[in-house]
Amino acid sequence: MKIINGQVFDLEQGFLSRDVCTDGSLIAPASGDDAVLDAAGCYVIPGLVDVHFHGCVGEDFSDATPDGLQKIADYELSQGVTYICPAGMTLPEDQLTAICKTTAAHRKKNAGGAEVVGAHLEGPFLCMAKKGAQNGDYLHDPDAAMLKRLQTAAEGCVRLVTLAPEQPNSIEFIKAAAEMDIHVSVGHTVADYDTAKAAFDAGADHATHLFNAMPPFAHRDPSVIGAAFDVPHVMPELICDGVHVHGSAVRAAFRLFGKDRMILISDSLRATGMPDGEYPFGGQMIEVHGNRATILGHPETLAGSITSLMGCLRQAVSFGIPLADAVRACTYNPAKSISIDDRAGTLDIGKEASVVLLDKKDLSSRAIVFKGQMI
Repeated sequence: MKIINGQVFDLEQGFLSRDVCTDGSLIAPASGDDAVLDAAGCYVIPGLVDVHFHGCVGEDFSDATPDGLQKIADYELSQGVTYICPAGMTLPEDQLTAICKTTAAHRKKNAGGAEVVGAHLEGPFLCMAKKGAQNGDYLHDPDAAMLKRLQTAAEGCVRLVTLAPEQPNSIEFIKAAAEMDIHVSVGHTVADYDTAKAAFDAGADHATHLFNAMPPFAHRDPSVIGAAFDVPHVMPELICDGVHVHGSAVRAAFRLFGKDRMILISDSLRATGMPDGEYPFGGQMIEVHGNRATILGHPETLAGSITSLMGCLRQAVSFGIPLADAVRACTYNPAKSISIDDRAGTLDIGKEASVVLLDKKDLSSRAIVFKGQMI
């Protein structure tokens, strides 16, 4: 396939007028067949990578059902999100084990939809004070042996785990996670600057949904946000649904951390793609009105978003983030953050041919190619 007449995303130069060729499932110097896709009037970008979301179309990753995970993968691909690392909630170990086993089985089956590249364990190693929508009954101190059991159940596909570093044994946990090829994200935490900095210095390299479920950035107590800024390898996630973070804070975060470090996430729930109403979430109930989801009976407690990552990309641009920077934060940066950037996240020769065409007028998806195949 040859994709012609489009403005093609380039990691260093923004958008360039050039062709993109595929040969089978990979980006290639020349087309492997006679197929032509006319991208006139479109931006040509890599397929998106979401490293933190919970579900969509009535399904939740934490339910650990094969059919549910397949529906999630199918919907995400339809939105131009081609690689997904869905997040589990704070749940008992037996349910977390089921999530891990379901993920491993799905990866073996390869039944279509977005590629499930792994799992993100957002819980249970969090703090009570900043648990947010997580179920406090199942919070657990950092436990490297437990993490190893879960990674074994997942057959090595746990990619990311969130940790409140003020909890006991956190430094040992971070180092053990690295030995299991698991990235550690600091989040759902009341950690001060020094505690967060120690975690990042020990190897933690993410910040879970920056600004949300953590202390604010204050001039005498910069907390997690200041510590993340001071450690160059840390890549902060940001929920850009227009609800969780004000547009000014989105612009400030991109200015503070730079386009090379920011990761946009959706943090989407099973209510994404569904009508308003009440839905189960992590052992609790949430209620959805418009684009806002909260814990039932607690309208001040946000419970994730109901916006896909593609919707978050558009929202970031509406907030004033340059399109090339927003695309990078939805593609290459998240791919790099979970170590799949050797095959995803850019349109360089040799990468997998996962491509989305966005209309220049409204950034709507005009076409999706996944590993060389039109969707």
